[in-house]
Amino acid sequence: MKSTCIPIALSSLILTGCFSEETKQTEAVAEPIKVTAADKIYFGGEILTMAGDTPEYAEAIATLGEKIIYVGSKKGAMEHQFGKTQLVDLKGKALLPGFVDPHSHVYGVGLQAMVANVLPSPDGQADTVDEIVAILKSAGQDDTQRLFIEKTDWILGFGYDDAQLDRYPTKADLDKVSTEKPVMIIHTSGHLSVANSKALELAGITAESQDPQGGIIRRMEGSQEPNGVLEENAHFAMLFGLTKVIDLELQDMMLEAAQKMYAEYGYTTAQEGRATIEGYEAMKRASKDGKLIIDLVAYADMVSSSEFMNSEYNSPTYTNHFRIGGVKLNFDGSPQGKTAWLTQPYFHPPHGQAKDYAGYPTFKDEQAYQYVETAFKNNWQVLTHSNGDAAIEQFIDAVAKANEKLGKKDRRPVLIHGQTIRQDQIDRLAELGIFPSLFPMHTFYWGDWHAESVLGHPRADFISPTKAVREAGLMFSTHHDAPVALPNSFRVLDATVNRTTRTDEVLGPDQRVNTYTALQAMTIWPAYQHFEETKKGSLEVGKNADLIILDKNPLKVEPATLKDLKIQETISRGETAYKR
Repeated sequence: MKSTCIPIALSSLILTGCFSEETKQTEAVAEPIKVTAADKIYFGGEILTMAGDTPEYAEAIATLGEKIIYVGSKKGAMEHQFGKTQLVDLKGKALLPGFVDPHSHVYGVGLQAMVANVLPSPDGQADTVDEIVAILKSAGQDDTQRLFIEKTDWILGFGYDDAQLDRYPTKADLDKVSTEKPVMIIHTSGHLSVANSKALELAGITAESQDPQGGIIRRMEGSQEPNGVLEENAHFAMLFGLTKVIDLELQDMMLEAAQKMYAEYGYTTAQEGRATIEGYEAMKRASKDGKLIIDLVAYADMVSSSEFMNSEYNSPTYTNHFRIGGVKLNFDGSPQGKTAWLTQPYFHPPHGQAKDYAGYPTFKDEQAYQYVETAFKNNWQVLTHSNGDAAIEQFIDAVAKANEKLGKKDRRPVLIHGQTIRQDQIDRLAELGIFPSLFPMHTFYWGDWHAESVLGHPRADFISPTKAVREAGLMFSTHHDAPVALPNSFRVLDATVNRTTRTDEVLGPDQRVNTYTALQAMTIWPAYQHFEETKKGSLEVGKNADLIILDKNPLKVEPATLKDLKIQETISRGETAYKR
């Protein structure tokens, strides 16, 4: 039988394809077969796609530029190999989609990287107040910290945790560091701080100062004299004042340091979950200068910074790795700091508070409802920090009222933290279209504190109830809220699967989920949270080439060893952002 041959274009190559005359007579003229040449082909390892509700593996994937162009067999992938294609043999290591950060504060992580580390073990060495003082006194010996002090004239530390300290620090302790320079340490929750006498003086905080709405200035016992501890809006006023003296050079250094830390832990998307003007301008500068190595999505602090929702970066697509995703609200404080707003009193109230103390809200109901309604009217996705069940109820009610007034549609409002959410509230989330972003890392860092002091049993056992949320048919995401904790992806994974406390107790064993579900909450589900599920979160053709290579497959190690996994390489849109 006679055959006819025609040239077929394969990328920049021309090959020859043949078909029989008989086929030619009975079928339409064959289209040229196009095969795209890949930049890279990955094979030889455990390639977990995260593309379904059960684990699915591929033998190989191929990428070109920022995109994945093939997922499947090694033979099929090799059809995309041409002269300059790089073949990457994984040598048994695991390859997954890059982690998507559903809630943290990139700019704050940058600040944390520039100042003294006063975190307790295992992330720092500040386990007593005296150790905090010693660390702050030596801050000027570190080059980065010395530069921060020279440029701002402030001595700053981040991460003190009264749940792990021998006592609560006060201004008297920080006055031992300096009485000439302002000194401040920020609580690990990011919702409280301690200031020395000089810092209080600069802020104009005296015995005559009134507590701001949604905040408290703690006082010395039997007096109105401030003891240096500032809660919530009193703390944020001090902190926002400090950010005004951080110059552009420091801001740019902060952002560079933060990105590197996220990439080291496998995040190819990071969130700025409460952006102020300074943070927004720094991210915009980095985008314009081509200095972003991973995607950053920012949510404007709605109360102070909603004006930059008019920015050209307020878009569903990224410009040089940066976009604005919506707005952020804070409805209460921190459970470990005992400022979260509960319906039932704290197990052991803070010193000086009555037995019925249950925390307090940031806003009155009508204010809260108005903020959510305004966000919905402007088609702004809204993230709302609500830790206590009273604050969670306020947010749920706000969404219900806004839906009733404006009509329900796919807005994906996000409940951030939801630490003490109740079962009846979980049932309402699905009804209202609220996406829960939970914080199961609390089980490790503060699980013992919740059980012994904050909530007591059984409330402590139900914090971040991932299993209950999943059984209600909901997707969820899991976060680290850095700089509340380091942006350690494997601590997040470990806590979601194991719920083990610092003392090796399991807090709420019935709320554990399997490793695959926990990985979904770090990949495809937070991509959905950000309206990015068609571009990120799984290894599928057409999605971003956001990849991570791990030393081992998380699904094939003992759950107790998940925290010990290591990122070997982080690839953001086809480019290496981190390599061990």
